[in-house]
Amino acid sequence: MSNKKILIVEDDADVRKGMHLRLQANNYDTFFAVDAVSGVAEARKHKPDLILLDLGLPGGDGFKVMEWLAANPYLAVIPVVVVSARTGNANRLKAKKAGAKAFLEKPVENDELLAVVRKTLGEAPKPGKALVHDLGDL
Repeated sequence: MSNKKILIVEDDADVRKGMHLRLQANNYDTFFAVDAVSGVAEARKHKPDLILLDLGLPGGDGFKVMEWLAANPYLAVIPVVVVSARTGNANRLKAKKAGAKAFLEKPVENDELLAVVRKTLGEAPKPGKALVHDLGDL
């Protein structure tokens, strides 16, 4: 079985590298986009199993990316996890309405990132503390 593919749409190089290293160490294949337009283009090109999406992006924010993804039946089925420094219930609710499956606030702990990725991909959780950040209760 091949590794799951994860698109990281993040303009901060350090955040991108940190997520990449943690995901790669857990047998996920990652690729990147640094702005809204290239995020959609990379999703179209690679058809990832999951998208990790920052909200604060050049060329259109993460909400615009989710809007563009939702407008394309080929891309609309890809689950999106928002990873953002934009905190608060208003952003969480807006992300949920836009189709996000989960919302993680930066800075994200490695275990938290992996738990949410696994849950969103429908994989069995690893033993340890239960971390659930889905948007079902909003």
